[in-house]
Order: sequence, then structure tokens, then C-alpha cells
Amino acid sequence: MTEARFSFNRSPESPIGIFDSGVGGLSVWREIARQLPHESTLYVADQEHVPYGTRSLAEVREYAKGITRFLLAQGAKIIVIACNTASGAALRTLRESFPDLAFVGMEPAVKPAAENTHSGVIAVIATQATFQGELFHSLVERFAAGVRLETQICPGLVELVERGELDTPETEATLHSCLNPLLQAGADHLVLGCTHYPFLAETITRITGPNVTLVDPAPAVARQTARVLTHQNLCAPASIEAKHTFFTSGSPEALKKLAHRLVGFEGAIQSIVWRGNDLQIIKGEDYVK
Repeated sequence: MTEARFSFNRSPESPIGIFDSGVGGLSVWREIARQLPHESTLYVADQEHVPYGTRSLAEVREYAKGITRFLLAQGAKIIVIACNTASGAALRTLRESFPDLAFVGMEPAVKPAAENTHSGVIAVIATQATFQGELFHSLVERFAAGVRLETQICPGLVELVERGELDTPETEATLHSCLNPLLQAGADHLVLGCTHYPFLAETITRITGPNVTLVDPAPAVARQTARVLTHQNLCAPASIEAKHTFFTSGSPEALKKLAHRLVGFEGAIQSIVWRGNDLQIIKGEDYVK
């Protein structure tokens, strides 16, 4: 169903809207900020509902639609779904519901892994919801026909990243449990199918060793964002100073601390709350500068 009530004016100076269930999407935000330094951004972390990967696809679709409406109300010119689970569950629905708005989604980077493997075995780690989505099955059919594909759900990893536990004994034990079967299968490319996982890259590499290539789709997503902006004549002028504002349905103080640690973000963070299927900004003391 089309969200016909939304009539919005976009300009090159308008911000890019980016969202995820939590801090994982910051791995994508980091690449967008690096590759497109003049672009302003609005980032929504729906930490009230993190992780999306254990929720039903129908729930994730409703969250994604509500966040999109919120970002449009804040002036976003395009939307980047910086979440594999939300992309798999909701990208098609969002494009149908908001036909005048451009979306850039995430997909596990199966294609480059399959093209570059030497062992003929590639692995994908992701959430259960990502593996259940139509998008992943389409990727496998299109790009993995000539290789052996191993998949692994890694329960608890998203929550560990959300707590900032990137290199703790619990994190290492969880990763060993997740990765050992893939290593034993001979995988030489490991696709990071959740945007939280790049923040664990150092610990993952320590376990996998130098002969396993980690494949992070975030740089490609930033490049696609640039292409969409160019196609729509929405690239910000070089004279514009980029502004970045973060919103969370969780704790602004916690997000501020972790965002600084993960990506060096030092901007404003504002609290938002779900009212039914829509998000509203909370004014006053919850605003963290």
C-alpha cells in the first residue's frame, strides 16, 4: 500500500537518512561519511527493538516503514537501510509503499566472495531473519551456483556489539563456536552478513587467520549511495558543511559513548520513542549534545 500522504521536497542540501536496529549500521554510516564527506546524514538506531534478526519479518517491515516515515518528516532525501535483516524483510515493501523515494539496501556480498574464492568454499554469517529472506535466496541462486556455500547463524553477536564487548572472552568464545565449523569446511572467504559484524573484524581475523578474506559490503553500499544521488541530481555541493544527527529509541547516553568508540562520532544524539507505529522526538533532557 502506497504511503500517499507523504509529499516531500528534496534538494541536494537535504540529508541522507540511514537506519539500523542499533549501532551496526554505523559501519555503513562510517563509509558514507568517508566517501561522501559533504553529505549530511540522519541516523536512526532502533535500539528499543534490537536485535531485528530474532524478530518476525512482519515486525521488521512495520519498524522499517515507521522509521522511513520519521526520516522523511526530518527531511531525508534518500534512505539507506544499513541493516541486512531489514533490507531482506522490507526493501521491496518500502519501495512499493514509498514509490517516489530512493532506497539503498544491504545484501550479503555473496557475489565477490564467489568470484574470488580459491578453495571453492565461501561462508556467510548472518541472522536467522536474513537467511529466511527472499533476497538471500535470490543471491544464492544468481551468484553461488559454482561454489559451496556454508551459512552460520551467530546468536548473541549483535547483543555483544551493542554492549561494546568487541574483544572479551565471551565474544571470542561465541565467535569460535560460530566460525569453527566454517573453517573446518574449508571456507576462504567469510561474508559479514550483518552490519554489526565489521566491528568484530579484528577478533574474527585472529580466529580465522590470514588465509580467510573478510568481505564487508559497506564500501559498496556507500558507492551505490553516491550513484543514486548522482542519478537523481541530489549530490550535496562541495561548499556545504556536512551535519550529522543521530536518533535512538534506546539510551542516547549509551549510544553517544559507543558511537564515539566505534566511529569517532561526536555530534548530537536525540531520543525518539515509538507511539504505535510511528516515531516521535522526545524534547528536553534526553537530548545529548
